Amino acid sequence: MSGSGTMVSPPVAGTAAVPVVAGVEGVPVVFNVTPKPDLKTLSILIPVYNEEKYLAAVVKRVVEQRLPGGLAREIIMVNDASKDNTWAIMQQIPALFPDVEFKLLNKPQNEGKGAALRDAWAMATGDVLIVQDADFEYDPADYPKLLQPILDGKADAVFGSRFIGEPHRIMYYWHQVANNVLTTLSNMLTNLNLTDMEVCYKVFTREVYSQITIKSPRFGVEPELTAKVARMRLGVGGASAGRKVRVYEVGVAYAGRTYEEGKKIGWKDAVSAIVQIVRFRFGD
Repeated sequence: MSGSGTMVSPPVAGTAAVPVVAGVEGVPVVFNVTPKPDLKTLSILIPVYNEEKYLAAVVKRVVEQRLPGGLAREIIMVNDASKDNTWAIMQQIPALFPDVEFKLLNKPQNEGKGAALRDAWAMATGDVLIVQDADFEYDPADYPKLLQPILDGKADAVFGSRFIGEPHRIMYYWHQVANNVLTTLSNMLTNLNLTDMEVCYKVFTREVYSQITIKSPRFGVEPELTAKVARMRLGVGGASAGRKVRVYEVGVAYAGRTYEEGKKIGWKDAVSAIVQIVRFRFGD
């Protein structure tokens, strides 16, 4: 390098902002480098109810999906008192994948998706957590792009979206209308600008998920998680002065099921979601 400037090396990724002098003497050039977190394990939570037809194949796809950043996986499955052979099949799955850590729970009484997630949540030990449905509506092939904003140190939570450009099966018109209404209402009260609040794929760092205690027993868990993330503060200062959770949204593929194929959510859950949106905006 000619002139009076000083040759410097670029800062190493993962370090804090480093002031250097380059080009013109005495003019500091600050490179703000986002620290990348050291993440080792992904907890994959799978609440299950009457999924004997799909469960084994879904878990196989989850296990075979390559994870970015060298992440290991911890698969936590909770059987929500299924009435079919789900529990018998679930118990056989760990032996098929001996290199993967599994945690299983069989609930004696059906309580709903939210309650099953709450039980799985309590068993999670990963640096990152993701929720996976036990059917083929959502594709684990989307894991890498869901995880990348967190691996890059840019996000604390990542929401998928079925409505921003990825392939999706054409399904019920009124379901999408209801989803749009619920997402809009949630956004109004949380001041987030999500496009798909009700999406299954939600990813959280341990710093975020360790502060959440799920209370909604059924599908109201989606607006509950959204509201709690929107209100949460992290780092120094905690709830009063900490920084807000950094939320990203990425498009995910969606192959929705018909009711004949096993879809479980109904209009009563939409009404309940409205109640949960308001409830968790103002309380815990």
